[in-house]
Amino acid sequence: MQICNHRRRVEWLALLLAVITSLAFLGCSKREPARQAETVSTSSITVAVQSSGPIVIRTAEAEFEILPSGYIRASRIQDGKLLSLDDPQTGVGSADGYPVVDGKPIEDFLLDLAHAKISDQKSRIGTRGKRIEITGSSSSRKDLEKRLIVDVYDDFPALALASVAYKNTSPSSVKLDKLISQQHHFNASLADAKVPPYQLWSFQGASYEWGKETISMMKADFSQSNVIGTVSPTGQGGGIPVVAFWTASVGEAIGHAEPAPRVLSLPVKVERDQRISAAVVEEPAAMLQPGESYASARTFVAVYAGDYYQPLRLYSELLQRQGWTPARPNPEDYNISWCGWGYRSDVTPKQMLGTIPKLKEFGIKWATLDYRWFNNFGDWEARPFNFPDDALKKLVDVFHQEGLKVQVWWVPLAVGDGQVWEAIGEEEKTPEARAEQRRAAKVVEEHPDWLILDKNGKHARAFLNRAMLCPALPAVQEYYRQITTRLIRDMGFDGSKLDMCFTVPDCYNPAHHHRSPQDSVLAMGEVFKVVYETTRQIKPASVTQICPCGTVPNVAWLPYEDQAVTADPVGSVQVRQRIKMYKALLGPQAAVYGDHVELTAMKRAGKEYREFGQDFASTVGAGGVVGTKFTWPDYGPSFKDVYLNPEKQAVWKKWIGIYSTQMLSTGKFLDLYVYGYDVPEGYAIQKNGRMFYAFFAPLPEKPWKGQVELRGLAPGTYRVVDYENGKDLGVVDAKNPSAPTEFKEHLLLETRKM
Repeated sequence: MQICNHRRRVEWLALLLAVITSLAFLGCSKREPARQAETVSTSSITVAVQSSGPIVIRTAEAEFEILPSGYIRASRIQDGKLLSLDDPQTGVGSADGYPVVDGKPIEDFLLDLAHAKISDQKSRIGTRGKRIEITGSSSSRKDLEKRLIVDVYDDFPALALASVAYKNTSPSSVKLDKLISQQHHFNASLADAKVPPYQLWSFQGASYEWGKETISMMKADFSQSNVIGTVSPTGQGGGIPVVAFWTASVGEAIGHAEPAPRVLSLPVKVERDQRISAAVVEEPAAMLQPGESYASARTFVAVYAGDYYQPLRLYSELLQRQGWTPARPNPEDYNISWCGWGYRSDVTPKQMLGTIPKLKEFGIKWATLDYRWFNNFGDWEARPFNFPDDALKKLVDVFHQEGLKVQVWWVPLAVGDGQVWEAIGEEEKTPEARAEQRRAAKVVEEHPDWLILDKNGKHARAFLNRAMLCPALPAVQEYYRQITTRLIRDMGFDGSKLDMCFTVPDCYNPAHHHRSPQDSVLAMGEVFKVVYETTRQIKPASVTQICPCGTVPNVAWLPYEDQAVTADPVGSVQVRQRIKMYKALLGPQAAVYGDHVELTAMKRAGKEYREFGQDFASTVGAGGVVGTKFTWPDYGPSFKDVYLNPEKQAVWKKWIGIYSTQMLSTGKFLDLYVYGYDVPEGYAIQKNGRMFYAFFAPLPEKPWKGQVELRGLAPGTYRVVDYENGKDLGVVDAKNPSAPTEFKEHLLLETRKM
């Protein structure tokens, strides 16, 4: 009893002392300004830990479950229900991934969920979030310790970031051959019981092969390695490190979450049980000494509603929080552009200049001098028997005198070494062209030490078997600053069309003293940054376009173009798909050149294509920038497919007028329709307080009849107008914004509030 009384007296004395101290502090505060207390922002994310699993992370939009195997099951929250494609298997292969050590996969790691460490998380990605750190062990490899870190941010409620590290706890070295992380098994039947597990639409971000579909419905035999960063077997490469899968109600995506490029792969395969497996794979071939760890690339899993637009937008926003900043377009990026490639590689000054009257008649303000104006890859000087003496400079001057701007075609890093070459078209097989190609560029003769070498010490090669300069060398970066300055300032060009741009090979040149052969891959963007910034510095109203012919872009150079391009699309469908892709990656008001309209329809002719498309609607309706490569006047049968005859002139004039009037390319692209599930295929653009819609028939050759839903309308009633044909289609109310329609190929609509 006495002890209790003593404790009470102590407590009262402590309380009295606290009060006196507080009063003294208040007295002092009258003499000194009070420091404002920092506002601590708490996360709304909840984390529930169950010792036997799972750990459940819940955000405003999603739920992420970390299973004892490490698998992260992602679900979208809709109307209180969980929607997911994740279908983890049991037993071997059920984990989030595994290491391959000394040639053997270690797939029996289990996480110690009961001792998971939960903490608040703050970084450049977000000021509010949660971090979960969990260790794990393997019964078959007790000398390896696994550590999984999962970060979830309030600013990215549909996305979970993960990284995994393996530590060598043994007294001897361990060889880490391969690292698989962010492994998932997707099942379409979870969202729609009527379809097989593999029946998902997908986006595959690898730059694989010219014209290969990157957006398609998965087939039962699908298997693709999706190598990112390095050169593909066909010479392309680079890519966007994201793969996405979706149904009408839910989609999931995984990918690499860091802004710096990294050589890895995202293999996707339909397994024997018809489910889709996907993961992030690295091959470090690292030797871990005792006590050393190897951390994987930081990856993400996202769950969402929609198609490939939403995960690519999330990916872009995630990179931007980490310092990846896309170039901002200027007004010139939205102007219609004509390209001289219709004349192919033997284009002459007469042909280029002869087109000027038609360009001025149509109001086209940009022209592009395309492939083969130059003597060789690497030096980028005028080709003598096409542009002798100062003919090239005079050509640019004439265009300027006529009020037109000129873009020039070239390729950074690719060089002719006089050893191997591939012709582009029949015109490059002439004796003169062959002789040109056999001569090495001066830059190669003067600086052979700048070349990328392969493991065997030979010139490493990329697209069209071109040798490549190493972008990691400061001298090479400076060389391209000089090339850009000569073309833009001295020759007078107003911008660049950088073509055939993919990635570069790993560099094993001992003279470069690389820390890793992949230094060349990581540094590739630096050269394009030099080209873009030098151009903008000399001519602020310039256009820099980078074309990854027939494939997706490379995240390494993507932020250094102010005008993207659909990059040699094979038909209208790819035009629309790629415009939407770039609007997701670069922003809803990005300038995306729809490439030459002639590419919207083509037929095989041997190894070449005959191109004769006239589908302007795919570019206009989806928010792209119109382009063309017509020839005019008539130069004979060699150019018959692209010759602008009187009949085609009327079509071109009509659509150039529509584009110039509406300028939807400058509007805001809205992600309101799900590719593959909404029929007809739809696009929406918001501009100047109005909504514009484009719908495309599933079979262009057949009429489509039915209701179209005009999504995204603010409350009110609207008059609907077919702005292509000036036809009034009646009135809709935002409460029920469906309109009966019948059209062939396409329908372009504008709504006007009443």
